[in-house]
Amino acid sequence: MLNLPNLLTLLRIALIPVFVVVFYAPMKWAHLASAAIFGLAAVTDWVDGYLARRWSQTSAFGAFLDPVADKLMVAVALVLLVQVNPTPILAIPAAIIIGREIAVSALREWMAEIGERAQVAVSALGKFKTTAQMAALLLLLYRDPIGDLPTMTVGYVLLYTAAALTFWSMVVYLQAAWPTLRGGKGG
Repeated sequence: MLNLPNLLTLLRIALIPVFVVVFYAPMKWAHLASAAIFGLAAVTDWVDGYLARRWSQTSAFGAFLDPVADKLMVAVALVLLVQVNPTPILAIPAAIIIGREIAVSALREWMAEIGERAQVAVSALGKFKTTAQMAALLLLLYRDPIGDLPTMTVGYVLLYTAAALTFWSMVVYLQAAWPTLRGGKGG
């Protein structure tokens, strides 16, 4: 159960309080450091999945914990960003992303309970959503322009792209589950 992929997932969860403290640190380097911590978490997400598959170390514990770690780090980053910039331009995509994660997690749990989990399995669309989301959050956390790159503007564009893909993927999941939902099976 405690193999390297699962330890990397646990590291992501342990990084959350560190990320929060660094985010609020009154230091000049806090933006860079919080973006670096978030980036490290994003990289460990990819690495732990790769290693688990490559080394045949997948487990029920890892399958449960990995998406939890991802959703926690993303939700915390979104909440922190909205807290320092409480505007609809940031709050709307944050609400879409967090709301979708809650709704799809509940849908997956319910579908698994009635033996229909395969109907709402992770799709390739989720990979594109996650990439746009991680890149957006990295840029929004960093905040400062990188040369001529307006990181905040690009971050917002990617965040809205991620929110659109997030919403679209929720619709795809709901469509896949709709026959079961409509039939009233399980509840």
